[in-house]
Amino acid sequence: STPLPRHAPTHPPNITEAMRVPLPACYVPPMNGSDTAPPHPYRWVALLGVWLIYFSFGLCIASMAPIVTEIAADLDTDKGAMGGVLGAWQLTYIAAALPLGAVMDRTGVALGLVVSATVMALSMVLRGLAGDATMLFAAVALFGLGGPLISIGAPKLIALWFTGASRGMAMGIYMTGPTLGGITVLWLTHSVLIPVTGSWRGALFAVAGFVFASGLVWWLISRHPEARARDGKVGGLSKAGSLAALMELSRLRTVQIVLMMAIGIFMLNHGLNNWLPEILRAKGMSPVEASLWASIPTIVGVAGALTIPRFATPERRVAIMLGLFMAVGIATLLLHLNPGAGLATGLILQGIARSSMMTVAILLLMEAPGVPAGRAGMAGGMFFTVAEIGGVMGPLSIGVIAQASGGFEMPLWMLSGVALVLLGLLGWLYRIEKGFAHTPETR
Repeated sequence: STPLPRHAPTHPPNITEAMRVPLPACYVPPMNGSDTAPPHPYRWVALLGVWLIYFSFGLCIASMAPIVTEIAADLDTDKGAMGGVLGAWQLTYIAAALPLGAVMDRTGVALGLVVSATVMALSMVLRGLAGDATMLFAAVALFGLGGPLISIGAPKLIALWFTGASRGMAMGIYMTGPTLGGITVLWLTHSVLIPVTGSWRGALFAVAGFVFASGLVWWLISRHPEARARDGKVGGLSKAGSLAALMELSRLRTVQIVLMMAIGIFMLNHGLNNWLPEILRAKGMSPVEASLWASIPTIVGVAGALTIPRFATPERRVAIMLGLFMAVGIATLLLHLNPGAGLATGLILQGIARSSMMTVAILLLMEAPGVPAGRAGMAGGMFFTVAEIGGVMGPLSIGVIAQASGGFEMPLWMLSGVALVLLGLLGWLYRIEKGFAHTPETR
């Protein structure tokens, strides 16, 4: 707090604690050199390239949701097995995220994104070629090796090209990619892709072609001299040091609570993302109608994602999360209704909640008591790794329970229970952050 002398050095004489903390591959450090340089106009072309691959990521994730019934009938399998298939890629993602991030640090972001698009396209081709549920499971699991490369590589690339407020804007733009990709495949699968290609397999092949083309576009963009010069500026990290810091963060009670919340949030998000068209078809809707209705939460989510997190200031954050958890809980209850105003209201509430729960939860984690600013990137990496456990459990549990109970009523009650658990965890977190639990073990 003491002013520096007039001729004091402009750099701190000692290395700060935050600088000594090793961070994981998914952390994006500030680019001091590029921050002072004038922005390069090619940055918008680079942003377009990464947006295309993230759009393809969303296409792949949602590609099977509208055709679960057709796939199950063709492969002679049931809802339980299909639930396992839909959650297969998250299992691979959990195991592969950290090591693939380290590999990307050595090979560069440009190559990593090319590999990401190639692996995702190959996964789609193999899905279309699958002759049974086991082959389909393996094909979907392969997608989990391409997903982390775009999830980790995209923020790194944005950090290389954008600074200050423009960096936040660029991240907001590319994050619309998966959402719009999901909307596109829901709208086009039964109305365009299957009629044109003749089968669900042809629809998956068409998606594969687009994903491969997006990778080719990115490869051409990355050949620009400025792009090649900027690639690889985010360095790797010590594996042992990262593990020690991860263990230290994982012992914080606030971190533990938010990570448990993350599992529940992803159970709801991934479960409904994958099964909502089938839930609506079980109410008597045609495949095209179900896909259109299932896109309502996604469309609402785009608007919600651009507005709600902006109001989630520290003093409002818990209250906003309370509203989001209540919204998703009410939405699961309204999904029991037949098509009409009540069901539409449930889908709108679902979109509002699904669009912002994850973002606000990350903010709660980053600024939780005991989490230093220098480890915010590590905390974010922990969030996604643990949250994907819920990403597996959501689709799998809905499929298994639906198969055992003969419908989707019991799975929806299960999701309502998850919403209640989230409300309880939020209350626990609120008590800690308000100081009702002061022991070191809770902080």
